[in-house]
Amino acid sequence: MLVLALATIVTLCALALVGVPIVIALAASVLVFLGISGGWPLSFPQQTIAGISDYILITLPLFILAGGLMNAGGIADRLFAFAGAMFGWLRGGLAHVNVAVSLMFGGMIGTSVADLAGVGSVVIPKMKKEGYPGPFSAALTATASGIGILVPPSSPMILYSAVTGTSLGALFLAGFVPGLLFALVLMLTIAILARYHGWKPMQGFAWQELVRTFRGAILPLGMPTLVFGGLVFGIFTPSEAGAFAVAYALVLSMLVYRTLSLARLKEVMVDAAILTGEVLIVVGFSTALGWALSQARVPIALAEGLQYLFPFESAIPQILMLLCLALIAGMVLDPLIPMIMPILLPTLVALNVDLLHFGVLIVVTVIIGQLTPPVALALLVAARIGKEDVLQVVKANTPFLLALVAFLLLLVFFPALSTALPNLMMK
Repeated sequence: MLVLALATIVTLCALALVGVPIVIALAASVLVFLGISGGWPLSFPQQTIAGISDYILITLPLFILAGGLMNAGGIADRLFAFAGAMFGWLRGGLAHVNVAVSLMFGGMIGTSVADLAGVGSVVIPKMKKEGYPGPFSAALTATASGIGILVPPSSPMILYSAVTGTSLGALFLAGFVPGLLFALVLMLTIAILARYHGWKPMQGFAWQELVRTFRGAILPLGMPTLVFGGLVFGIFTPSEAGAFAVAYALVLSMLVYRTLSLARLKEVMVDAAILTGEVLIVVGFSTALGWALSQARVPIALAEGLQYLFPFESAIPQILMLLCLALIAGMVLDPLIPMIMPILLPTLVALNVDLLHFGVLIVVTVIIGQLTPPVALALLVAARIGKEDVLQVVKANTPFLLALVAFLLLLVFFPALSTALPNLMMK
């Protein structure tokens, strides 16, 4: 069984490292397993179909479409003005505004790369124009975009819910406080860097400006507020919340602001359909891979190995080891959650790990993986937007990456930061 498992994993990693599309790499690794083990070939399509049959996945295309509509509707400028009125008076004000916009904008889109594309195209040129180093501007924007997959709605959390069966509403609640803390950690890091480099505020504080910009941003901020509130108070099911988000984004972009044309609407819908298809294919093939490795007894061996190495009552050492494995995989594989969770889930159940708490931890691990070489997808996208050298952006991101690792450790050792709110609101 060990040889079978190694052959499957080595096939996946080798193909991913040489640049083979992840869908093909996943399929090839499952076929290698079936070929060596002599398994029933129809198991592959059966497991793939089972992986995408979870009802909760219907929310994924809805929230992707809603985010695309908000992005195409030019909402970022209104949020940027409001964030500037709130935080522009701080030392390094424009960098703080960058984080605040990602917090507000990411909460509408739910995917970090979409947030990066929407916010980065606006804020990176502004920061460079104001004298901030280009690599720093790109690195900060890439890291801050990770907030979008912590605060609801969150596409990775939808995928995690589908794989593990954890309540999506509880996961959205669990990510709310960590999302705010993530923004605070980035702002504290910026404050230290701003004092060291002598960065100035972008403007003074004025209540009149804050009120004026809030009026312009109140409707865009209404979508995440209503979606979040509807889930908390049981007004919406997750799929109904996704449909409401699409309707809200359509009305706002096409009827209220009139910034979205019919031609652009068609492009957004096509892009959302393509992205949904790509993700669901990965989900299905990842489920088949998880089944294959389970047949090879990998989860059982992993659980027994962790209990042998860390024979303590506390599950923290085992959780840290699993997160390290996920982080290593996340440096190369994207999306991570549908590929790694079918493998880790039996081990988590065997170790009696709180799946709600681990859901937040694995999402933060996804964020770190997107910022860590050799792939560092978020840094690559930000470097392209800012027209900066990727290696310089990676170097500039070091303080934020270290702060993010410390933030992950804080969440590991204090589970209540993730679980207190859902436990309180969903009793």
